[in-house]
Amino acid sequence: MLDKALLIVMAKWHAYGRCKTRLSKDIGKFCSANIQKKMTEHTISVAKSIENKGLIDISLAISGLGFKKSKRWSNELGIMNFNLQGKGCLGEKMRRQIILNKKFNLTKTRNIIFIGTDLPDFCHMDLLNTLKKLKKNDLILGPSNDGGYWLIAFSKRLLSTNSYLPFINIKWGSKTVLKQTMNNLTSMELTHNFLHRKIDIDTIIDIEKRE
Repeated sequence: MLDKALLIVMAKWHAYGRCKTRLSKDIGKFCSANIQKKMTEHTISVAKSIENKGLIDISLAISGLGFKKSKRWSNELGIMNFNLQGKGCLGEKMRRQIILNKKFNLTKTRNIIFIGTDLPDFCHMDLLNTLKKLKKNDLILGPSNDGGYWLIAFSKRLLSTNSYLPFINIKWGSKTVLKQTMNNLTSMELTHNFLHRKIDIDTIIDIEKRE
């Protein structure tokens, strides 16, 4: 039996000219914003298919909007639970979500999965495999083509002992984010596993690689 997990979707509002800026240089601001919107909706759709099976709860972590507009967007997507991402690097934003969800929504510590919205080939099996691997591992990573990861998942055992660990000493946005994250694990006896490598869509080259 799989333990029910919390899935936190790191979502950015698809504002014209303020999302997918590298991609917009190649295909235009309108098209890049539309791609961002479609990929976010796809991610939520896949997540809901697993939520409907009773295996996860979904929380949105939103950037690019204030609280009231974030609430409206969350409702439009059919997600009741949301928080603002807030300031700081990606590591600070993710750790903030862990703290906020523990404080306001969780009655006990449980497995937490983070995913972005840059994956057009994201599917329900990605989440099911993550849930299965979390039964025997403390950390699950989905490597991406840019040296980072498209998914990171934490066991409740890891979160109850050291929720800082995966996020320290990371040069975010670099090609060594995954490697640096793995280096952090060497200081503790933690088990880990990987999902399949995927391509994050950030540039026109990333789209061409998928064809």
